[in-house]
Amino acid sequence: ISAKEKEITAYHEGGHALVAATLKRSDPVHKVSIISRGFAGGYTLKLPNEEERLRTRTQFLNDLAVMMGGFVSEKLTFGDVSTGASNDLKQASELARKLVMKYGMSEALGPQTFGKTEELIFLGREITTEKDYSEETAKKIDQEVRTFIARAHEVAQKILNVNKKALQKIAGTLKEKETLEQEEFYAILKPFRIKPVAV
Repeated sequence: ISAKEKEITAYHEGGHALVAATLKRSDPVHKVSIISRGFAGGYTLKLPNEEERLRTRTQFLNDLAVMMGGFVSEKLTFGDVSTGASNDLKQASELARKLVMKYGMSEALGPQTFGKTEELIFLGREITTEKDYSEETAKKIDQEVRTFIARAHEVAQKILNVNKKALQKIAGTLKEKETLEQEEFYAILKPFRIKPVAV
């Protein structure tokens, strides 16, 4: 991997990790790495403190902001974005759509679900979704998905703009060491006294 790619990946993963570490009630960052696995240039691993079966709307909004952290960090640092963010954006779009259609967490559309889904229970995969709503509602769903993504983007942007120096420090250390374990990562953040942010 070229030095340029390494730098982009360091800022990308640094963005995810810093957003995760700054958000109130976000799962703690366990590891950040710029060693590529499969198609991913690197990864940020965050794990809940205890096993959870239920997730709240706030946790999902945190997840969305963290997903946008890599994209925002690249744009902020290089004035451009790479294909490295494409998987994050895909995941964020899918999650935002679930919040609206499956979990009834959209304020505009209220506590209801949309689309009858046939699921292959043993595989945990959805095969078909039957559209049980109007074109008018479909437009509202799209609009709400965009709203969720835009809000997540804004939260990530605010965090990374305010904490640029911390982002540079994380990215610089990642370029050197390639992997940061939880303690090391939080030790880097300590001197910056980052103020926690709520989504």
